[in-house]
Amino acid sequence: MTDSIVSEHSAGIALLTVDAPGSRNALTLELSAQLAAAVEAAERDETVHAVVVTGTPPAFCAGADLSALGQADEAGLRAIYEGFLAVARCGLPTIAAVNGAAVGAGLNLALAADVRLAGPRAKFVARFLELGLHPGGGMTWMTQRLAGPQVAAAMTLFGQPLDAEAAVRSGLALSIENDVVTAAKELAAPAVAAPREALLATKRSLRTTASLATHADAVDVEIQPQLASLASPEFAERLAAIQARIRSHP
Repeated sequence: MTDSIVSEHSAGIALLTVDAPGSRNALTLELSAQLAAAVEAAERDETVHAVVVTGTPPAFCAGADLSALGQADEAGLRAIYEGFLAVARCGLPTIAAVNGAAVGAGLNLALAADVRLAGPRAKFVARFLELGLHPGGGMTWMTQRLAGPQVAAAMTLFGQPLDAEAAVRSGLALSIENDVVTAAKELAAPAVAAPREALLATKRSLRTTASLATHADAVDVEIQPQLASLASPEFAERLAAIQARIRSHP
């Protein structure tokens, strides 16, 4: 079968699967382009409220295709990055269901999501220096931001892999799940139930407030989108439903 990104939109969730089992889901230029297009299609689909990214078992993603990597100039490297950068840019909530090894560019793909769930066989591996390569795609920034400077140094400079338990301890992953895709869909359920515009605005605020210096700055960022949500028909409908339940159960 042809390697591809399998995209399924169902019940408010876009499930994007890197399906290249012969290469342990290594990202070719074509797969990276397909992944970026699949993320963009999910953002355009107004029925989709969350994106889940995973790989065809037993791997999550073994990294960039080495043939493409070996021939890449700057434009080629940026083309390889495009798939996981699309996940990082995505305005919808994103979850990486890491069911196996996430190596190199595959680690970047996992790190690009808002939340990572780890399967029992998950492994997070930088591998860049092992190949004689400098890290790329923002890996050093993402790892330090998520797991702190010491874990990032251990992974990046000393090649220390993180298994599922170590990833959770470090904050790189949220939890260990036997069925990560099912768990990711369950985690996404409240986002699916939320009004889409409020959901998108909340993710924008999370990104903005992450770099702010003070609580007061965050209050200022949040107040206009909160006022907009207060004026929305979705809030009015939900408030009326809550008030009706209170009246019926005094």
